[in-house]
Amino acid sequence: MNKKILRKKVSEPTQKPLLMDLSLNNLFAVKNDKNGVRKVALVTGGGTGIGKMIAFALASNGARVYIASRKLKVVQDAAEEINAASQTKASGGQVVALQADVTDKAKVDALAAQIQAREPKLHILINNAGISWGADLLEFDEKNGWDKLLAVNVKAPFYLSTALLALLEKDATNTDPGRIINISSIASYIPNSADPGGKGTYSYNVSKAGLNHLTRILAATLAEKFVTVNAIAPGFFPSRMTQHGLEALGEAVAIGQPTGRIGTTEDMAGMALFFCSRASAHVTGQVVVVDGGQSLVHFPSSQAARL
Repeated sequence: MNKKILRKKVSEPTQKPLLMDLSLNNLFAVKNDKNGVRKVALVTGGGTGIGKMIAFALASNGARVYIASRKLKVVQDAAEEINAASQTKASGGQVVALQADVTDKAKVDALAAQIQAREPKLHILINNAGISWGADLLEFDEKNGWDKLLAVNVKAPFYLSTALLALLEKDATNTDPGRIINISSIASYIPNSADPGGKGTYSYNVSKAGLNHLTRILAATLAEKFVTVNAIAPGFFPSRMTQHGLEALGEAVAIGQPTGRIGTTEDMAGMALFFCSRASAHVTGQVVVVDGGQSLVHFPSSQAARL
């Protein structure tokens, strides 16, 4: 049966404000859904960097989190580390490692099948897996620089979201919706496209801008199914993708930030928990920049690292 958004004329709140539970434990909880069922999340590229940060945030607050990567040992090591953390143990959270590839639709469907075989319901999907490519303007490779990159950065989030839609919308409501969070980048807003070596990252910037608009399109499409779709656009956070920039620029990276530092696990965890919890149930189609103000400051392309 199709879900329909209830439209009522309400002259006053249905619940008196002083009787509402506005505690942090209620507004930002990600452990159980409204039926008391343990919340389940999938984080692609969850073995390193931002994906690992988000997986840790969810698991340390009680969720069961599947992390997927082409390299099984990477996610196995990450799962072991997070599961051993005292916060994860105390909350009853869990991280499960899966080997998966998202370079084409068939492989994306195979990942979705792994989740469908294990879980009757998926509450949270984090489309984090992404790749970059840098080369000179006149020597930019078509297959690796454009075709493969767009397949991973744009097509995969679309096909994984649609493949898992039935699990995301199952038992969802307009106060406890299914969640899709796409990991974009401030590169989607910044026009310069050079890594520290001077190589252009033209397709990467374009792919993240495309992901931003895909976020809005899916948000409009899935709202009636009670599935929200939002995106986080990080600035400079420690990850495999930014490792080259950190090594090349050193302390200059932090000096160039308005806040005087790069992003941390806490910064990413806070935004992820917001988008996965009751606090953001009425937020969809939004791209939130988490960069310490970096995108507000112009810096020469020769100093711009891939983000």
